Amino acid sequence: MLPITEKVYKLGIVDWDRTLFDAFVPTPQGTSYNSYLVKGKDKTVLIDTSEPKFKKEYLAQLKDVKTIDYIITNHAEQDHSGCLPFVLDKYPKAKIITNAKAKTFLLDLLHLDDDQFIVIQDGETFSIGDKTFEFIFAPWVHWPETMFTYLQEDKILFTCDLFGAHLATSSLFSDDKHSTYLAAKRYYSEIMMPFRKNIQKYIKKIDSMAVDYIAPSHGPVHNDPQFILNAYKKWTSDSPKNLVILPYISMHGSVRGMVNFLADELIKRKINIEIFNLEIKEIGDVATALVDAATIVVGSPTVYTNAHPVVVYYTYFFNMQRLKTKFFTSIGSYNWATQTPKTLNEIVQNSRFEILPDVHIKGILKKEDFDKLINLANIIEEKHKSLGLL
Repeated sequence: MLPITEKVYKLGIVDWDRTLFDAFVPTPQGTSYNSYLVKGKDKTVLIDTSEPKFKKEYLAQLKDVKTIDYIITNHAEQDHSGCLPFVLDKYPKAKIITNAKAKTFLLDLLHLDDDQFIVIQDGETFSIGDKTFEFIFAPWVHWPETMFTYLQEDKILFTCDLFGAHLATSSLFSDDKHSTYLAAKRYYSEIMMPFRKNIQKYIKKIDSMAVDYIAPSHGPVHNDPQFILNAYKKWTSDSPKNLVILPYISMHGSVRGMVNFLADELIKRKINIEIFNLEIKEIGDVATALVDAATIVVGSPTVYTNAHPVVVYYTYFFNMQRLKTKFFTSIGSYNWATQTPKTLNEIVQNSRFEILPDVHIKGILKKEDFDKLINLANIIEEKHKSLGLL
């Protein structure tokens, strides 16, 4: 256990080897499952637990803890709640403190008994003598039962998944700002971005509080809360940057040629670009760029008259993320017929993108096709100017 303040400790597991989260999010820097122990004058409180795969290693960290009276659960997902049954086996008199919706989820996900719970309300406080816990409901960040716990005397805000990072590190605090920023932005882009409107509200609430530490459930503790809060204010803002991302698949080179030509035309117009060959790039790389992008131009060959399956997968992901991106279109090539632009536009129909004219060519690039791409670059330039990005 590592001390954050007097009688408040971080424990949990550093998972150096985890390479995939939620069966689709790559975690090239591993992750951690943070848990926190608060030793009060009268009682001892555990905040969240850990991934059940690490039951043995997690319980070993509690070997010198004689009593746990309460376990606060901020979020029911198993990487934070999975060791609850094992902790309760070790400390059978402990009670779980959480909200009503989280209780329902925990009963669904784990073998727990109804009488093991204390259900609290939004804004309620709970005292163990010299330590006072305040509970702040934060639904849809990123599940509907999510809440924060604020330790008033120590000014520590325990936020579970929010403000976290998939980053395996031996450091207690986020002193390495560069690596933490990159990991936290990637984490935000993959997991939190669909909830950015809600996050904006919670940041305003946190700004009104006295917070010295933000303690998330993944990655290091933030002993400089403004560092992560300011980053999130940028990421969750409604204003994109002067950036076009070009994710693409090319089977025989035609789409790659279109992407490269369009990229050069955009650069001439002082528009920043990021190109992603989806054969080799991870979804986390693309997601991180999506945080800031004003425009997405997807490049796809036609496979059996429709979009390439990999491009369909990524476009579906774009639609999930509720981006602040303003414009969307596609480019590509086909031979006898194509439904590609229609399919891709339908996939993103709930994203409120303005759909720009697509460019899908027959065969290899010809002079008239270059002209169409130049016209698309001109349209994108005008759209970025209309937003004040150029």
